[in-house]
Amino acid sequence: MMAFTFMVTPKEPELIVPAQPTPHEIKALSTLDDQETLRCHYPMIMFYKSKPSMEGLNPVKIIREALAKTLVYYYPYAGRLIEGPDNKFMVDCTAEGVVFVEADASVSIVQLGDTVQPPCRYPELLVSDVPGSDGMLGCPLMLVQVTRFKCGGFVLAIRFNHVISDALGSLQFVTTMSEMAKGAPTPSILPVWKRELLTARHPLHVTHTHPEYEEEGKSIIPSSLNDKNLVRRSFSFGPKEIKAIRKNLPAELHSTSRFDLITACLWRSHTRAIQFDPDDDVRIMCMVNVRGKNCLDLPSGYYGNAIICPAKVSKAKILCESPLSYAIKLVKEARRQATPEYSRSTIDFIATKERPKLTSPWNFIVSDTSKVGFDEVDFGWGNPIYGGTMYGGTFHYIVYAHQRNQKGEDVMVVPMTLPVAVMERFEDELRILLCDLMKNSSSLSPIMVPSKL
Repeated sequence: MMAFTFMVTPKEPELIVPAQPTPHEIKALSTLDDQETLRCHYPMIMFYKSKPSMEGLNPVKIIREALAKTLVYYYPYAGRLIEGPDNKFMVDCTAEGVVFVEADASVSIVQLGDTVQPPCRYPELLVSDVPGSDGMLGCPLMLVQVTRFKCGGFVLAIRFNHVISDALGSLQFVTTMSEMAKGAPTPSILPVWKRELLTARHPLHVTHTHPEYEEEGKSIIPSSLNDKNLVRRSFSFGPKEIKAIRKNLPAELHSTSRFDLITACLWRSHTRAIQFDPDDDVRIMCMVNVRGKNCLDLPSGYYGNAIICPAKVSKAKILCESPLSYAIKLVKEARRQATPEYSRSTIDFIATKERPKLTSPWNFIVSDTSKVGFDEVDFGWGNPIYGGTMYGGTFHYIVYAHQRNQKGEDVMVVPMTLPVAVMERFEDELRILLCDLMKNSSSLSPIMVPSKL
């Protein structure tokens, strides 16, 4: 808990419009963009320390001007969503602008310490609750807040409408802002709309099964999830933990990626903590970027949603009682499904089901933003001390983030949100699992799982 009073004083919000005239047109969205699950807003955040060479320069002014210049190229973001036939969203490029908030904090960045890691402890301070800014139809598609700190550092928080962009698309936008802030005349990567590239085929052709969208039939939501008193924690996985996990796996799994290892540990511990019925089907779902997939032909600069979420299914009892290697194999198999044809089949399946939802208590959905690059966005003050997701998701949707520990080692930060009793069991399950693995590794000593309030 912070031993000081952290206050933020925001000024009146304003609308930032493109710096030059932009086309007034209506743009269609892709089938992936128009999913029910994506009809929401998500914030990304970057913390910047002061820099002697930037002393006297106002980050608010620099970022406000860079935002207006960036909106010339990304002008759909300055528009508003409207509803077309069949409840389908479209973008009316009206150039009405995005919300911008200037604010000042009562403390210095260094006083925040490691609380800059997700999940954010003070979201209502760094992303102002501007009336009318968080809806869908007819509302601004972005909110930007720049909060200056006493030390000369600042925080940039941007809340994006998920219908327009995924995390990589949002990074492309923010990177252009940083380039404009440093005087670039044009973006290094020009934005591309072309949402028809990820629109359902005609005729529709579903060639795979898609358990990620299956609805539960007889299963009853575990009583442990009825508690609305939620708590947030973050868990860190560094080189020491990853080495211990790998060392205790069968030889054929020693080359398993860090993502697969961490996801398997979390999924099994999460399933045990929730205490599903043993016969319930539980799913691991890994968000996979389809940019660069052969035959999809997404050009450089495409900033729409280009993520699919293939799944593998297990009975809860089998997952909980099997060795960790069982969960790892399912995670690997889930990600391997993301072929170009599976991606096309996913898009067609979504169209046949009229926006099915991904979210379900039986789904464990993982999105890895640790390598997206928000921690490398430089507005002139150098890279942020933390850049990435602000919250980390819900009790069944987890967003990984990247951080460096005091030794300078790369660490995967995993924010979790769970009911109080479930969180206590989850921490116990994860601690027991990792401590057992560490004890079995002769060169390593047992550790406690790092977590923070």
